[in-house]
Amino acid sequence: MDYTKITQQEDFKTACNIRKKVFVEEQGIPLEDEFDEFDTLNALSEHILVYYKEQPVGTGRIRYVDGLGKLERICILKAYRKFGLGKVIIKALEGIAEDKGLSGVTLHGQTQAEGFYKKLGYQTSSDVFMEDGIPHILMTKELPNKKEF
Repeated sequence: MDYTKITQQEDFKTACNIRKKVFVEEQGIPLEDEFDEFDTLNALSEHILVYYKEQPVGTGRIRYVDGLGKLERICILKAYRKFGLGKVIIKALEGIAEDKGLSGVTLHGQTQAEGFYKKLGYQTSSDVFMEDGIPHILMTKELPNKKEF
């Protein structure tokens, strides 16, 4: 289990294909809702790929909103769930946020994944709301402050 920050267009296409399989084909989210202006390789967001036995099987991205990292588009191909890869994605994105000196991260988690995020230290910060026809909740987590000496 490993991950890499996406810097090459070919890896970005792979991440988009994973998202399409999970969110569009599996969960029924409209294609036009899945991809947005933050799906580029520039300073607006950073994307990662997670691997299982050297095969890319999951992805996620982080955006910077109001001084926090917003974790988004976190997904793993169905056949590779339950291998601990979700934790790898979250920890990698949190690490990017910490390296940027951010004090915390947020995410809109599907309610079925609330327990997963709570195990990783996230707190539920909203009532349930609908996003693309799927119930979600806002979750937040403070990050440790890195102090330079």
